[in-house]
Amino acid sequence: MVHHLAKANSLINDWVNELRDTSVQQDRMRFRRNMERIGEVAAYEISKQLPYVAKEITTPLGIYMGRELESQPVIATILRAGVPLYQGMLHYFDKADSSFIAAYRKHKDDDSFEINQEYVTCPNLEGRILIIADPMLATGASLIMALDELHDYGRPKEVHVVVAIACTEGIDAIRHKYPSFHIWAADIDDELTAKGYIVPGLGDAGDLAFGQKMQF
Repeated sequence: MVHHLAKANSLINDWVNELRDTSVQQDRMRFRRNMERIGEVAAYEISKQLPYVAKEITTPLGIYMGRELESQPVIATILRAGVPLYQGMLHYFDKADSSFIAAYRKHKDDDSFEINQEYVTCPNLEGRILIIADPMLATGASLIMALDELHDYGRPKEVHVVVAIACTEGIDAIRHKYPSFHIWAADIDDELTAKGYIVPGLGDAGDLAFGQKMQF
């Protein structure tokens, strides 16, 4: 199932506009905060679909029968671009376990690229709910590689993919490989450049959040 959060009018539309706007992007703190906000809203929306159990709470005046999450999810992200989106989700799922994947595109002279994945740390995922945060879902190649790797740590009961901007091509790639996964996208675009960047998109999320990097 694909959840297009900006399709309904909400503050997410304002945050996505600022993420895309070149006149606002130079403010890195604002860019990161808008990513965090999208992560927070996505976490709240996902929380509505998770299983809950009854819990007895002792108050100063009596007993209250409340509800709480049946189990805590695992929140994963792809370094470095995914950190602000991940942090926003962690603000809400503040008892969750975490997983980190280091992956990047290695561009070639002919404008093609390959995905280099160098580091993964993850708890046991068997029977758990996995939420993976990655700001841009373009071709889907790096995200699918990360998801394939995470399956070595156990089979999750349920998987949610959270992105700020998705391309329809990347969504189709995820749904083809993993049709049962939930995809939560703040907004969705339809075009990719030859280098695999989303159009109109917003540019390089990692550079905008943390500064330009050198590539060799």
